[in-house]
Amino acid sequence: MSTNTTSSTDSSTPSTGSTAAPPTGSSAAPSAGASAEPGTGARAVAPEAGTRPARLIHNEATTEIPVHLLFRDDPDPAPVPLRPAVVARRQGPGERPGERPATRRPVNARPRPVPSVDPELRERPARVLPGVAGVAAGLCGVAGCAATSWWAGLVPPLAAQALGLPAYAGAGLGPAQWAAYAAAGALGMFGFGGLARGRTGRAWVLGLFGRYRGTVRRTGLMWVNPLLLRRRVDVRLRHWRSEPMPAADGNGVALRAVTLVVWRVRDTVKATLGVEDHETYLRECVEAALARVPVEPLGTVRSSADVAGDTLTRLVAADAAPVGLEVFSVRPVRVEYAPEVAAAMHRRRIAALDAAQRASVLTSVVDSVEDTVTRLTMRGLVELDDYERKVLVKDLTVAFCAGRGDTGA
Repeated sequence: MSTNTTSSTDSSTPSTGSTAAPPTGSSAAPSAGASAEPGTGARAVAPEAGTRPARLIHNEATTEIPVHLLFRDDPDPAPVPLRPAVVARRQGPGERPGERPATRRPVNARPRPVPSVDPELRERPARVLPGVAGVAAGLCGVAGCAATSWWAGLVPPLAAQALGLPAYAGAGLGPAQWAAYAAAGALGMFGFGGLARGRTGRAWVLGLFGRYRGTVRRTGLMWVNPLLLRRRVDVRLRHWRSEPMPAADGNGVALRAVTLVVWRVRDTVKATLGVEDHETYLRECVEAALARVPVEPLGTVRSSADVAGDTLTRLVAADAAPVGLEVFSVRPVRVEYAPEVAAAMHRRRIAALDAAQRASVLTSVVDSVEDTVTRLTMRGLVELDDYERKVLVKDLTVAFCAGRGDTGA
C-alpha cells in the first residue's frame, strides 16, 4: 500500500531539480495532451511559470541563432522551434520598405567652350565688272583729256596736223575746260585703277570703310571698285610642317614632336576678319592638341601613331572650323625625346631591346633542348633516368648557349 502511494506521489509531483531534456521528437509535433505532462517537450511550445525559456540571439538581419549552436559542450540542448531564417546582407539606405531610395545626381562635366565668330561674317560674292569695262572707261578718260586740250588750244600745231585735227585757235583755260579735265581724268583713273587680275587659288576679300563687301574668287582680268580695300587670301590646299613642339607620351615622358598639317581656307571672310591671323591661330591649335593627346616615338607602335594622328586631326579640325579653316590631316612626322630626358630614355630602350633579345635566345635554346631530348627518348636511342636526363639537359643547354654566343660574336 505504501509503495503505491509513493509511486503515485512521484508521478503526480514534478521534480524541480531535474534538468533532463525531453526527446527531440516530442517538440517537433506537440500533442493536445502535452500540457498534462510537464516533463515532456511541451515547454518548448508553451512554457509555464516554473520553466526557463530557450535563449536566442538575434542579429541585425532576420536570422535567429540558438544558443546550443554556439556552445556545443551542453550534453543535451533544448530543442527550439525556429522560423524559416533567411540569411541576407544588411539593407542599405533606400532598400528598406517604405523608404525612398537615395539617388545620386549625375555630375555633368562642363563642356569645353567652342570658339565662335560674328554670325554676320558669311562669305558672299562681290560685285565686279569684266576687265573690258575698265579698259573702255580708261580710254574714254584719256580721249576726254585730249579733246579738252584741243578745245583749250593746248595742242601743238605739228601734233594737230599729225592727228588730222582741224585748225582751231582755242578758247583758253577757263572754268569749263578745267571741269572737263577733272571729269575726264576721274574717268580715266577709275577705269584703269580698278583693273585687277584674278588667279587660280587666290581670292580677294573686299571691304569699304571697315565693312565687308564680298569676296572675289574669279580669275582673269576684272574691274573692281578702286575705293574698296583688297585683302588677298590663299585658298589653295596647303601643307605646313611645324617646328618641334612640346608633347608627352602615355607615361608623361617629355617629347618634341614635328607635325605635318594639311589644310586650306574654306571661308575667306572668317579667316580674314574673324581672327587676327589664321595661320598663327592654326599653329596654336596644333600645339594645344599636342598637349592633350599622348604620342609615341616613331618606330615603336604603329597603331598608336595612327590613333594619335586621328585624334589630333579631329581636335584641330574642331578648333579651326569656326574661323573658316578646313583641316584634313595632322600627322606627327618626327617624334623624339626632349633633350633633358633623351640620354636616360636611350639607355632604357637599349636595355629593353637587350632583354627582349636575351628572352628570345633563351626560348629558342629551351625549345632546342626539349626537342633533342624528346627525340632521343622516343626513338629508343637512349634510356635515361631522372639524374641522367638532368645532366643531359644541362650539357645541351650549355652547348647551345655557347654556340649561339660564338655565332653572335
